[in-house]
Amino acid sequence: MKIVTIVGARPQFIKAGAISRAIQEFNKRLQHRRYKKRRIQEILVHTGQHYDYLMDKVFFEELELPRPDYHLGVGSGSHAKQTGMMLERIEPILQKENPKVILVYGDTNSTLAGALAAAKLRIPVAHVEAGLRSYNQSMPEEINRVLTDHLATVLFCPTTQSVRNLLKEGIKDGGTQVVKNVGDVMYDSILYYTKIAEKKSTILKRLDLITPKYYLATLHRAENTDGPRRLESILRALDEIGRNTPVILPLHPRTKKMIKAYRFFSKFKNIGFIEPVSYLDMLQLEKNAEAILTDSGGVQKEAYWLRVPCLTLREETEWVETVEGGWNVLVGMKTRKIVEGISHLEKKKKFSLKEIFGDGKAGAKVVRNLMKYCF
Repeated sequence: MKIVTIVGARPQFIKAGAISRAIQEFNKRLQHRRYKKRRIQEILVHTGQHYDYLMDKVFFEELELPRPDYHLGVGSGSHAKQTGMMLERIEPILQKENPKVILVYGDTNSTLAGALAAAKLRIPVAHVEAGLRSYNQSMPEEINRVLTDHLATVLFCPTTQSVRNLLKEGIKDGGTQVVKNVGDVMYDSILYYTKIAEKKSTILKRLDLITPKYYLATLHRAENTDGPRRLESILRALDEIGRNTPVILPLHPRTKKMIKAYRFFSKFKNIGFIEPVSYLDMLQLEKNAEAILTDSGGVQKEAYWLRVPCLTLREETEWVETVEGGWNVLVGMKTRKIVEGISHLEKKKKFSLKEIFGDGKAGAKVVRNLMKYCF
């Protein structure tokens, strides 16, 4: 039984890793020759959407991830060009491999291209992280996730809210589509990798950081980086915060490019700009920070799971549950609001957290449902 998994960005590999481990566990239980035909063969396709962002050999070895069977080498480009190239290169692979189902993750151009290619070949699509909505149509990610959900046959939701979001659009369990709340596969990964990070990562020592006397920031969304006014407003806030407490900012390639283009490196001296870090190093930085400032959906959840207060540098979020719980605060991009958000962080430590993202066994539930509905 064959599955084709299509990924193109670093977080998607980490999510896919959780399900790949669940597939391996499933296959181990079917060692007897009598059940050999029920074993799952996973074919991994890397579109190359993130082609040099810590995606080298060390990335796969450190995280114990399977190497891609196909690397499409698409690289950067406009949304239309990138998606079109992916469609063109994914289609012959699907025709050759003839899988029972394809698996896509999240909301990137790789997600949409994989879903479109499979749907046109009448191959069932399973979407992990289905049902997320920011209700901001200016975000390319929102377009990708909405279209993918409407193309999908099996929709794996991470929360109760994501199931409700699909229901509003007429997508429900039964009939031609299957909708299951399996929990969040990233929670599986956090539980798995946090222990490894504690043993292997030396990032705190290398940066000479005293825990938890620093703030961690991440910044990568186009809406925050591609215009000088918005980017400068956020960096000014980080610089002001950094006068009293160190602020560490690992630089996404896009962010680094724009900061350099606008000559902001010399303007903001109180920000600790560093090169991108590995996933294990990132977990250590997150876990030991006083607080996290981010525009990343994934980092918002990781902050929640690691019990670290979070300020989100956006006006909306797909992960409304973290905001409703009081742990995550939307502060947008205005300097004053971000700085004020830091001053109120002590209150956040008093909130108790609910396990709204499942029990850490989402990967196994995905595999069970794939076997039930796709094979």
